[in-house]
Amino acid sequence: MNIIPNFKKLGALLVAAALVTAGCSSAASTAGAVSLVASTSVWADVTRQVVGGLGSSRVSIKAIITSPTADPHSYEVSTRDELAIKNADVIVENGGGYDDFMATMRSAAGAKGTVLDAVKISGVRAVDGDLNEHVWYDFPAVARIAQRIADALAEKDATDAATFRANARAFAVKLRGLEQREAAVKARFAGEGVAITEPVPLYMLTACGLVNRTPRAFSSAVEDGQDVAVRVLQQTKDLFTSHQVKALVYNAQTTGPQTSSVVNAAKAAGVPVVPVTETLPKGRTYLGWMTANLAAVQSALARGA
Repeated sequence: MNIIPNFKKLGALLVAAALVTAGCSSAASTAGAVSLVASTSVWADVTRQVVGGLGSSRVSIKAIITSPTADPHSYEVSTRDELAIKNADVIVENGGGYDDFMATMRSAAGAKGTVLDAVKISGVRAVDGDLNEHVWYDFPAVARIAQRIADALAEKDATDAATFRANARAFAVKLRGLEQREAAVKARFAGEGVAITEPVPLYMLTACGLVNRTPRAFSSAVEDGQDVAVRVLQQTKDLFTSHQVKALVYNAQTTGPQTSSVVNAAKAAGVPVVPVTETLPKGRTYLGWMTANLAAVQSALARGA
């Protein structure tokens, strides 16, 4: 889904920011370190994999949206966020319409940092007019994005350039391990049907050889925050009662009456249900999070077999 923050207070925040002395920075910043701001905790953690043991003394990292339970639609910009964007040397955005508030904040703050757009770097394209912007579930894309983060940091800190790039390569190796797990799922379950509420995990599911059988009108309406037509809702529920799918993989971060109705229908029909999120669960790294997601999907498919 798209992150749409509340901008009612943005004007007031910019005035407040102007009163802060030019030497101020976010609390996470460290004197002499490269400052990187990411729109979400996902890209912040990918950056941590690139920085590795160098830590905050070399690169200070701030994520704008961090809570795994936050509703992105109710997000409110803070003065600290705006200041972080203003002072950032590198800015990592998801792009693809997901976090347009970043561009708005950059423009308002007059930010000069290097901007990395994850969707553009990923190379993904729209399918049938729809762009799935949730590229952090696409492991080859994440490897490309990590490499570009390493290159951007290297431009700001030539001393540690080799370390950044070596860490990005090591991270890519670990991502290939996740791709191998996807291939193992595909070898056993290729062609099996699954249902989703939103396309958040769709790159992973497709890489596992699974077929999304959800009516397009259902997932599009849920992602756009629109009401689902009664006929479409019933078509989606019929996937479970007729056992056309082996699992329902749903976005647990944005639920409502209609998605809850679908989740309940799946459970009632004995179809395994797998919750996924858009941001990192508390205490998890990106790799640990995605490993758990894959394990949950594989387990659900086995139960639904």
